[in-house]
Amino acid sequence: MEDTLSAPRIARRRKLPPRAAPVAFAFFMSAIMAFLMCCVIVVANTGIDAGYPARVLNSYGLAMPVAFICVLLVRPLVARLVGVVCHLPG
Repeated sequence: MEDTLSAPRIARRRKLPPRAAPVAFAFFMSAIMAFLMCCVIVVANTGIDAGYPARVLNSYGLAMPVAFICVLLVRPLVARLVGVVCHLPG
């Protein structure tokens, strides 16, 4: 019989430390946004046909690293702007 408590413990150990949260956020945000933007821009420029998925993935290969770096660079500015326009708990 398997120990059902060991799987969550293993998963907990594999998590990144809290100090990595800004980088993890930037990674996932840029990955999702770059993919969605590539889908929209490719369809706007060339339409949907049999080569559409390959064109999206090709453009995503360039867009994702650029988006990741951009999110990392502008995150502090965006945080300050949010602080200017929002009442944040403090």
